Amino acid sequence: MIEQIFAASVFAAAVRLATPYLFASLGEMLGQRSGVLNLGVEGIMLMGAFFSYYAVLLTGSLALGVAAALLVGLIMGLATAFISVTLKAQQGISGIGMYLFGLGMSELLFNKLVGTPQTVSGFPRLHFPVLSDIQFLGIGQIFFQHNLLVYVAFAMVPIMAFVLNRTPFGLAVRAVGQTPEAADAMGVSVTRVRYITVTVGGLMSAMAGASLSIALLDVFQQNLTSGLGFIAVALVYFGRWKPYGVLAGALLFSFVNALQLQVSALDFNIPSEFAVMAPYVITIIALVFASKQTEKPTALTKPFERGG
Repeated sequence: MIEQIFAASVFAAAVRLATPYLFASLGEMLGQRSGVLNLGVEGIMLMGAFFSYYAVLLTGSLALGVAAALLVGLIMGLATAFISVTLKAQQGISGIGMYLFGLGMSELLFNKLVGTPQTVSGFPRLHFPVLSDIQFLGIGQIFFQHNLLVYVAFAMVPIMAFVLNRTPFGLAVRAVGQTPEAADAMGVSVTRVRYITVTVGGLMSAMAGASLSIALLDVFQQNLTSGLGFIAVALVYFGRWKPYGVLAGALLFSFVNALQLQVSALDFNIPSEFAVMAPYVITIIALVFASKQTEKPTALTKPFERGG
């Protein structure tokens, strides 16, 4: 019985903790499928986390918190697109610059406007009649006792798969990421497609941050994401640029996180440092194996020069 309760708690936490991974990784995957690498995901997440938190702290409105995150995600997504697509800057360096901007600005704003961490009333857990009360194998706890943003994040997986594989826009994204010259010759605007995908990626990265500050933790503090944005970028490679592959990776890493949290809480005779670094070790191992069997979009990180 104790083992079943422990397993249900771990799996329920894994589902919940997969939320920021899914938002950030799916958005980054869309941008990379069009040929743009954004290493600034973490910075956008931090800004989305702070502005959503601050909006809720001031107003108590979760809707305004989400709107604030989407607005900052839109601005930073457009800025990333302008730097990478219009100015054709080196994408790795510009992405790190965006990360450092988000890290520094979120800390500055937090120190000036808030000062010390204060909890807010975040998204409550939903209750589904009958389903949430299922005790068998902890099904109710694992699948039907989460907040709204958890279900939105998981719903984005089939939505993204449908958009990429079943719509003209998805075809354009894939064409631009593979052979932008051919896509341009067929009348597809490479610049427009990349602007859209990178901006949507910014929106989803900001929502990943909001899911931390007003849904999972209900608080903001300096460097809240702690490298999660970089793991999200790695998950795109792990998932081979496919939505369901990203889902598998997100669940794997969130499960490792949930397990290390439970191990720490139960005070097992394991050094806490090993538990904390476990997700990052898994990231490195996964990327080593994934890199040997992955074919990335051929135009990834390559600026497009019309007629070049």
